[in-house]
Amino acid sequence: METIKKPLTFSRRAFMRTSSLAGGGLLIGFNFVTACKPKVEAPIDLANLNYNDFNAFIKIADNGAVTIFSPNPEIGQGVKTSMPMIIAEELDVAWDMVHVEQGVLDTNNYTRQVAGGSQSIRFGWDALRQTGATARQMLVNAAAAKWGVDAAECTTSEGVITNASGETLTYGDVVNEAATMEVPEDVTLKSVKDYKIIGTDRSNVDIDEIITGKPLFGLDYKAEGMLYASVIRPPAFGQKLVSVDDAGARAIDGVSDVIQFGNKVAVLANDTWTAMKGKEMLRPVWETETAAESTEQHDKILMGLLDGNEFRTLRADGDVKKAFAECDQTLERTYESPFLPHNCLEPMNFYANVTDEKIHLVGPIQTPEGTAKRIAEMLERNFDEVHLEMTRMGGGFGRRLYGDFAIEAAEISNMAKKPVLVVFSRDDDMADGIYRPAIKYRIKAGVKDGNVIAYHLKEASINSNMYGLIPNFFPAGAIENYQVDAAKYDSNITTGAWRAPYTNFLAFAEQSFFDELAEMMEVDRVQLRLDLLQNVKGTDDERIQYSPERMEKVIQAAVEKSGWGSQPEGTYQGFVNYYCHNSHVAEVADVVIEDGSPVVKKVTCVVDCGIVINPLGAKNQAEGGVIDGIGHSMYGDFGFENGKPTATNFDKYRLIRMREAPQVEVHFMQNEHSPTGLGEPTLPPAGGAIANALKAATGNRLYNQPFSKYPEKLKAPDKEILG
Repeated sequence: METIKKPLTFSRRAFMRTSSLAGGGLLIGFNFVTACKPKVEAPIDLANLNYNDFNAFIKIADNGAVTIFSPNPEIGQGVKTSMPMIIAEELDVAWDMVHVEQGVLDTNNYTRQVAGGSQSIRFGWDALRQTGATARQMLVNAAAAKWGVDAAECTTSEGVITNASGETLTYGDVVNEAATMEVPEDVTLKSVKDYKIIGTDRSNVDIDEIITGKPLFGLDYKAEGMLYASVIRPPAFGQKLVSVDDAGARAIDGVSDVIQFGNKVAVLANDTWTAMKGKEMLRPVWETETAAESTEQHDKILMGLLDGNEFRTLRADGDVKKAFAECDQTLERTYESPFLPHNCLEPMNFYANVTDEKIHLVGPIQTPEGTAKRIAEMLERNFDEVHLEMTRMGGGFGRRLYGDFAIEAAEISNMAKKPVLVVFSRDDDMADGIYRPAIKYRIKAGVKDGNVIAYHLKEASINSNMYGLIPNFFPAGAIENYQVDAAKYDSNITTGAWRAPYTNFLAFAEQSFFDELAEMMEVDRVQLRLDLLQNVKGTDDERIQYSPERMEKVIQAAVEKSGWGSQPEGTYQGFVNYYCHNSHVAEVADVVIEDGSPVVKKVTCVVDCGIVINPLGAKNQAEGGVIDGIGHSMYGDFGFENGKPTATNFDKYRLIRMREAPQVEVHFMQNEHSPTGLGEPTLPPAGGAIANALKAATGNRLYNQPFSKYPEKLKAPDKEILG
């Protein structure tokens, strides 16, 4: 058993807020940062409770039914299911008695209401467990008082409390009394061996609504008197609006208004079709304000940065320059990746109704608090006047971190004095994105007496460089002389996070490089990685983010599960291991030659992400990450010509097709470590796994993404190209 006493030892503390429901029941709220408070006033008259007025609570009815509100944005990563599972486990209720609702933005009762970085479960783990356990203890205390026995003699199981004499009471029998109890200071958490919900497959709580098409996503939202807004934005980066002729748009039946705001023009109408047709009738005049940039120019600039000396050093161990001078062998390679759009299945959209009383916002957003604060600042209103409701997101991958579409909705609503739903078309979504930046890496390693003694990684990127933590990932600590440098070019093209930022391409570059390094050294590629990990064991370098022991175990498991090195003739394998978002992953890709072309048939993926809350959801995340990583490594190509995107729809932008998706076999390491990230860690290694497998199949090394852009590299020996 695990006992927590005040003061809490973990950083995300929880307090319990209780009040009796007018109709019978217990309302329990929790806060990730505030210490437990024994006396809290009832928030409002709960007789007419509006669930949207609260987000951070458990509600228990006198029939034993439990409602758990999930605090974080649901982007498809499954937190709307897994977070309530954690609470329900410690509350000790039967899962089929639990109803889950999406919480709203509530900065009083939550911190980090964010979907990003694969961190929701990691940051919420302790506080969510304590929330459920504290509620359970209050119910037990109420039952013990009713029986006149010591609460320590009572046990719980699936919503039923039992005393030493065998008498039982349900949670519903004591919920009203529990509402009057003081919040206990000592909370005992369950042992992992006693889990009944955590670690078991649970269906997505929204699955029925998803497959039957019930309103759930931002695009489904409707409100009385709401207008739809379609916005025209500069067609090229670096342009600004001079004027617009809106007569044609206003002449369309159903168009109610045309509003110019800043560098954009919005057409408001009764439906999306009319709004978008009205936008097509606008006649704007644009002028170039800053340079119109192109991919060819970016390539030259980034290569110039790699060849130059203007770098910011992110980590420097030993003396790299001196070590290279002493090496017997050196290897240097350059890797390139393009911009990438996000291409969420659900285009950007958001609802806003700005009135004198409040700012009502509804929609799919990964950063509700930050977005709400930006809107309040823009409108010069108090933050507490903002009420933001989160809908489920039809994809995000980092695009919905930024909230520009929500800000547009609020600005338009404020000017129109009407409720507005801004809706992007697919072309809007791709042409007016916040893209993964184009990046080039140059990696150099040096070998002396059969050992890797020097490693130098240089990054050149558009707008932004790798996070400060990434230089502390593997192989940091494994090589005595190790340096990571970064340089960037400031562009007027908007860039930002894209699923597994920076590592999404860096993993391919580094893991391809290690394979080629092993070839040069004439050593086993897996053993090279294991030998490097041995150098990290026992280190006291607190900067190191990964665990060499956990990484070693996923490597060994991947070798075993994939049949590494023992596949029949005609199956070519590629191996990688990688650490990011606090999780350790190893992947093995199997490639075969079919009709003269290499085809990725299978990927074996081993993940150590600590305790797996919902194996069914976790498997879906891991499989999706692998397929996404393969698809974009193979086909994702995007650039700019005179400031304009080279593709604005799927007729020109290639995504992986269903028939191209390989079998993905996922294995999770079983341990009792606290949960870590899962939405992103399986994507970065996938590109390296297939690149190394394709090398084995074709004899050709791939250095640039997407691979399909270089058909001559994808030819099997004396065979035709992969189509």
